[in-house]
Amino acid sequence: MLHGDTPIPREAAPMAKTAAKTETVLRLKVTLRGVRPPVWRRLLVPRDMTLGDLHVAIQAAMGWGGGHLHVFDIAGREYGDPEHGIEDAENENRMTLKSVLASRVTRFTYLYDFGDNWEHQVAIEGAQPPLDGQSYPTCVAGKRNCPPDDCGGPWGYQDMLAVLADPTHPEHAEQVEWLGEDFDPEEFSTASVDAIIAAHFRRP
Repeated sequence: MLHGDTPIPREAAPMAKTAAKTETVLRLKVTLRGVRPPVWRRLLVPRDMTLGDLHVAIQAAMGWGGGHLHVFDIAGREYGDPEHGIEDAENENRMTLKSVLASRVTRFTYLYDFGDNWEHQVAIEGAQPPLDGQSYPTCVAGKRNCPPDDCGGPWGYQDMLAVLADPTHPEHAEQVEWLGEDFDPEEFSTASVDAIIAAHFRRP
C-alpha cells in the first residue's frame, strides 16, 4: 500500500525505552534495500520485543533521524504507530516478535519515510540464550554508514555518492556543504552504534 509521507514533529520521534532481560534472544539482520554496497546491521533482541520497540531499535542502529512515518509489512499485513493514524495499519505495540515467529514468518519489511521509501528487510536468523548480565537490544555487527535523511531515497543516495566521489562534479561542493566534510559512507563502528541503542533503551 502506498502512503503519503508527512514529517513527524521531533517530539514524536522515538523516545527512550527500557532495556529488557529475557530468556531467549533473537538474532536479526536488518538490510537496507536498494543501496550498493549494502548497508546492514545485526541485532540481538528479546523474543517478546514489540514491533514498536523494534522500530526504535532499527532507527538507532541504522542512524535515522526519526522525523518520518514508518510501517512494518508482515505477510501482507501492516503495523504502525497508532498515534500517526496510518490507514489500515494495526497497532505495532500489540505485536511481538514471538507472535511473528508463531505465524512462521522469518522475513518481513520495515519501511521508513514514505517519500524517500527506505525499505529494510528484517531477517530473523535464529535464537540463542542471553549472556549473563547483558540487557537487550544490542548491536553486534554491521557495515557502512546510514544514508542521510531526506536525500531522495536509494536512487538519490547513489547519485549523491557519485557526486561525492568526483571532486570535479559541479555539485560536489554543494553536496559536501550539505552533508558536512566528515561524512564517510564506509564508516561504521559496532561500539558507537551499540552505545546509541543503549541510550535509547536506557541500557547500561
